[in-house]
Parts: sequence; structure tokens; C-alpha cells
Amino acid sequence: MKTKAALLILTLGLIASPALSEEIGCVTTAWKLIGANHKICIDAFDDPKIPGVTCHLSQARAGGISGSLGLASDPSKFSIACRQIGPITMPSQLKDNEVVFSEDTSILFKETRVIRMFDQKRNTLIYLVYSTKMIDGSPMNSISTVPIMPWRP
Repeated sequence: MKTKAALLILTLGLIASPALSEEIGCVTTAWKLIGANHKICIDAFDDPKIPGVTCHLSQARAGGISGSLGLASDPSKFSIACRQIGPITMPSQLKDNEVVFSEDTSILFKETRVIRMFDQKRNTLIYLVYSTKMIDGSPMNSISTVPIMPWRP
């Protein structure tokens, strides 16, 4: 009985939480003598509620000693590209401005978020990436759109 309850809680947690990303690769943008290099990394994630949509997110990551120790605040510089990779199945209810991905970008109170919007008139999904901070967010952002179309492999 305990196993079934734990499995149910884990399943519900995965359904309700933003997507997990998979790191595709990184490139060095600045060499550091001590600590990790500054770099740009590409992560991929699938929209957790819209099967058939995958997003690729590029983001700057701080290096140096503080970056190596996880104490640096990553720059709020990113880009996103979302594409239809299979048949899109729209849920009957879609929450407005739902967070589909989030990742901490500093040790305290800063994260990168991707939210999904739906432009019903144009039958298009819109993905917006931006940075949050406890005191002052960043105006840096990027969007990608996915028109919902019949899938022809």
C-alpha cells in the first residue's frame, strides 16, 4: 500500500511540475585561468502538457571560481527555439501563462523561466523565456512560436 501511495505522489509531482531539461552540449566563450570557463550551454526539454513540442534553450553560464562553486549569478542572456516534433495533442484545459520550465541561475532568488501562452486566434503556442530576481527582474527575453498544424512525418 505504501508503495502505491508513493508512486501516486511521485506521478502527481511530475505532472504538476515544469519540465526537466537534458543538456545537449556547451561551448566555451571565455577561458578562465582558475575555475570553470564561461560558456553557453544548450538544453532541450519537452513541453510537459503538450506532446509533440520540444524546446531548445541556450543560456550563458558564468565560470571562474564562483561559477565552479555554484555561487555565481549566470547572466540573463538566452535564446529559445521550440518546434513541433510530432503530432500535437492539445489538452481540454490549458492554463494561461503556465511555467513549463524553470532553472535556478544563482544561489539565491534568480531563475530562468519559460512560460507557455496560447494565441487561440492564430492557433499558435508561444514560448517566452525570461529571468526572475527577487528584487529586480531582467527585461532580457526571447520567444519562439509553434503553429499547431497537422503532423506529416
